[in-house]
Amino acid sequence: MFRRSIYKTPAQLRAMVEPGLITAAALDAVRPLIRPGVTTLELDEAANRVIIERGGESNFQLVRGYQHTICVSVNAQVVHGIPGELVLQAGDIVSVDCGAQFEGWNGDSAVTFVVPDPERPELVARREELSRVTEGSLWAGVAAMATASHIGEIGTAIQAYIEAQGPSAVSGETYGILREYVGHGIGRKMHEAPSVFNYRTPDPGPEIKAGLVLAIEPMVTAGGEATYIEEDDWTVTTVDGTDGSHWEHSVARHEGGIWVLTAADGGAAGLEPFGIVPVPVP
Repeated sequence: MFRRSIYKTPAQLRAMVEPGLITAAALDAVRPLIRPGVTTLELDEAANRVIIERGGESNFQLVRGYQHTICVSVNAQVVHGIPGELVLQAGDIVSVDCGAQFEGWNGDSAVTFVVPDPERPELVARREELSRVTEGSLWAGVAAMATASHIGEIGTAIQAYIEAQGPSAVSGETYGILREYVGHGIGRKMHEAPSVFNYRTPDPGPEIKAGLVLAIEPMVTAGGEATYIEEDDWTVTTVDGTDGSHWEHSVARHEGGIWVLTAADGGAAGLEPFGIVPVPVP
């Protein structure tokens, strides 16, 4: 049976730049709408509008049984929340996952926001720290992709970053890492081999070398890692009711280095604390 290589050619890497930028633009369109009174369906519509305007299509809508452009998960929901009539409230922590397909190639990215709430600064601070730790672990994983020899080192870097934060300085909570949901390769399909674990595993995994494109996406909770799927058959929610956060980027490794396809600056700002300078896809 023919099996497509997990490594892309230089021309294929170049083809993945635009869908990554379209995905980033769609999430940028969502950002100003993260405020009280906005429905999660309005977020979905804003993202879809940008993708269409840029000549792409929602790759989430290409998933069997899914009709929306984004997944939006609120508070104890971690991933795969379905947009609808839910109205955002002050203080909510909101994770938005989005992807775009352009000329047969895919981008995939996720961002977590916290809705401002002047009346509950402690709640906002706790949720912002969860998001900060999750985002930081994402960049630790991306930085590892620039220097590591095997994919397993990415998960090790993510877990090590989270563990190094210790219990939350704001809440004293210990962070949990979802085990059943992981990152993945990306290219002609949104979800391709190999799996990218967000934690240490004994298997080193495939080699990291030029042509590899991965969607790295830590999913972190403010408490236990156990989750269940809600009655809609999609939404993944924490069993203990603690908050969740999800950050993701699609990242390409090429002969000159790495480039974050779903970041307008190629990941320069996020990688700076790790001493990594991204190099554009040639």
